[in-house]
Amino acid sequence: MTFGWLKRYVPRSLYGRALLILVLPVVTLQLVVSIVFIQRHFEGVTVQMTRNVSREIALLLDSAGRAPLGPLAMPLNIAVESVTEAEVPAENERRWFDLSGAVVIRTIFQLRPETRAVLLPDDSVVQIFSDSAIGPLRITFDRRRVSASNPHQLLVNMVFFGILMTAIAYIYLRNQLRPITRLAAAAEAFGRGRVESYWPGGANEVRAAGHAFVDMRNRIERHIEQRTLMLSGVSHDLRTPLTRLKLGLSMLDDDEARAMEHDVDDMQRMLDEFLAFARGAAEDEVESVNVIELVRAVVADAVRGGTNVTLGPMLGAGKVRMRPVAIRRALGNLIANAGRYGTRAEVSVLLTGKSLRIRVEDDGPGIPQDRIDEALRPFTRLEPARNQNRGTGVGLGLSIAADIARAHGGVLRLGRSEALGGLQADLVIGS
Repeated sequence: MTFGWLKRYVPRSLYGRALLILVLPVVTLQLVVSIVFIQRHFEGVTVQMTRNVSREIALLLDSAGRAPLGPLAMPLNIAVESVTEAEVPAENERRWFDLSGAVVIRTIFQLRPETRAVLLPDDSVVQIFSDSAIGPLRITFDRRRVSASNPHQLLVNMVFFGILMTAIAYIYLRNQLRPITRLAAAAEAFGRGRVESYWPGGANEVRAAGHAFVDMRNRIERHIEQRTLMLSGVSHDLRTPLTRLKLGLSMLDDDEARAMEHDVDDMQRMLDEFLAFARGAAEDEVESVNVIELVRAVVADAVRGGTNVTLGPMLGAGKVRMRPVAIRRALGNLIANAGRYGTRAEVSVLLTGKSLRIRVEDDGPGIPQDRIDEALRPFTRLEPARNQNRGTGVGLGLSIAADIARAHGGVLRLGRSEALGGLQADLVIGS
């Protein structure tokens, strides 16, 4: 038997689930104990008290016709008077929530078969209409003689102390869960490319997980820094001989020299792309950026560079915390790819309260669905589907964009453009 349907009613947050685990057993236990106590104690007490009063009523009924009932009933604190048949109610009377009243009525009818009706209009009086040797009688006495006084106090105490203990337990539970939520917030921020201040705390297990997270974050930061420094060093060391080679070739006039100069330019561009891939978003600071203005600026730069790209729908407004230089680099790579493999491109933006989507579409050959994962790997060039006579690059454009999206806690999605028929690249990050 599965309980998958139950998940829809379970709180999503850690606080909600912990509070449910805390409150549900307490409330259930109190209800069970209260019901059992009421049934065993209050019902038993009511039956016993009603039984005692029924004995006194039996004494009065047995004396009816043989002695005056007034002097006999007065010491018993019972009022007795004769009534006519018309005054005898046709049925019993009690309030619907008077649980002990039902026990009183049931017990009186069991012990005194001559009873005609029992009226319990309130908590202060009981009226019993009964047959006797002198005709129908109305017997009136205090309700406290057959019911335990203040039975609601149990419920009041149960609710009050239940709320009090739940509040105390919640305060303690919140202090225990706070280190977990802090750890989750720090991990989420690091997944989005931000390093927030965090120090391990809480119980031993949570503290151990916190230390493990801090060590892991430090190792990842060292790895990124070492990778960036290594490729920066390689790029710096190679730029100098490339510059000398380019300068020497520029002094030659033959066609072979110009071809070699073109190769040097390609090598320079490859180095720049390698370095951009190595840097990713590590050297960029997080800022609140107006996304619409940033996208307009990147598209304008691409148009000035000769790319046939236009702006599509720009839906939403506001600022998003991101690394602007990295996002510019990712969007520039996507637009450059669209211009390289297609004749025109379109960029659109959708900004909601939860996410940001920047879409770049082109009319090129696109990427087959079964090769999308391959296209996102570094140094991958899909041939011949994306091989146009406009230059093929080094296979890092999509990888850089995907890496920057992951650094922002997002994703790069590739698919088929319904509007232009080529590649559709969605850069999606949380807003």
